[in-house]
Amino acid sequence: DVQLVESGGGSVQAGGSLRLSCAFSGYTISRKCMGWFRQAPGKEREGVAGIYTGSTYYADSVNGRFTISQDDAKNTVYLEMNSLKPEDTAMYYCASYAAHWACLGAGLSVRLKRADFTTWGQGTQVTVS
Repeated sequence: DVQLVESGGGSVQAGGSLRLSCAFSGYTISRKCMGWFRQAPGKEREGVAGIYTGSTYYADSVNGRFTISQDDAKNTVYLEMNSLKPEDTAMYYCASYAAHWACLGAGLSVRLKRADFTTWGQGTQVTVS
């Protein structure tokens, strides 16, 4: 079974930076559709960044401030977050989409907006004050 474990969350002042990590295991394929999502109290889950075969997609709210990357040698996906704002405060989740071919081209943004990824981590809290 695919397992995802996030880490790297914490508290930071506005304008600061954090790097989230998502360690994944159980994959037997080389192509992986991975995404980062966040959910603040009382709000819907929001897809903030995704990556598939080197292509990336970012939500407008984080574009230019967040960077998603993947290191297959370390089985890890990262989310580098810069210029953090109080509105970035949320629980952040890493997720994967099993039918990875559905993330090709425009499919990645569609999957992120629908937040219909198949496997989810437990989340890591990010608080910006």
